[in-house]
Amino acid sequence: MSIAVVGTVALDTVKTPLGKRVQMLGGSAVHFAMAARLFTRVNLVAVVGNDFPSRHIAFLQRKGIKLTSLLIDDGKTFQWSGEYKDDLNTAITLRTELGVLLQFRPLLSEAERRLKYLFLANIDPDIQRRVLESMYAPRLIALDSMNYWIRHKKKSLLKLLEKVDMYVANDQEARLLSGEYNLIKAARALERFGPATVLIKKGEHGVLLYSKKFIFSIPAYPTDRVVDPTGAGDTFAGGFMGSLAQSKTINNSALKRAIACGAVAASFNVEAFGLEKTARLTRLDLRRRLAYFRQIATF
Repeated sequence: MSIAVVGTVALDTVKTPLGKRVQMLGGSAVHFAMAARLFTRVNLVAVVGNDFPSRHIAFLQRKGIKLTSLLIDDGKTFQWSGEYKDDLNTAITLRTELGVLLQFRPLLSEAERRLKYLFLANIDPDIQRRVLESMYAPRLIALDSMNYWIRHKKKSLLKLLEKVDMYVANDQEARLLSGEYNLIKAARALERFGPATVLIKKGEHGVLLYSKKFIFSIPAYPTDRVVDPTGAGDTFAGGFMGSLAQSKTINNSALKRAIACGAVAASFNVEAFGLEKTARLTRLDLRRRLAYFRQIATF
């Protein structure tokens, strides 16, 4: 089962206590795709400017990511610059240039509109809605967002939540949108907005899945080397959705495995800058770490 993902393709500049990278390939759709590709074919829906390096396009194609709906528009590619200090759970945004994202009108191929798995990665909710409305009959629709859209486009986001099956948020986003501090209460409130399943990412403290019939929590994979957390949440989502698409079923067992796959994929992401670790990641690498994770995370 192939997945369509709509989100950003970006040029990221990141500084952490362990170093700095300038204008490296990033973005929500890219980090998602780099994990999901280990499980299934990924169709990336995004826009870049005419300044976007051709080597990045070649790189994504070598990784097997389908770029039929990657538009190249006149203007600058979306750029983000951020810094992490001692608290590597919190990014300090230094600069954001939306560039061609301001006029992005996604255009999917006929084959992509028929795909059954759709992930609406972090991007303007109006863009997410356009993609969703262009799809024929997706089997599973999952949505991610961020604090900026919750604050500035809450009405659009709430309307979108009525139409999706899963909502993926970090703990800060869940609290902000729900108005609840306790995460169980927050998840319950978010579920009432429409999605049957809510996943709350808690960074180094793991993931909580909530639905009316099923609650599951898992710790983060333990790692003592955190270099750059940028894209970890998107990488988690890629592993999670990729695993579900590969299993071709959505039950409690498949959800548990998918969450574990997402947590393990994210653990690779944080151990290096940008895509430096996940770009080299293989299915065998992930399976080995997943096997060890099972030993320490189950009773």
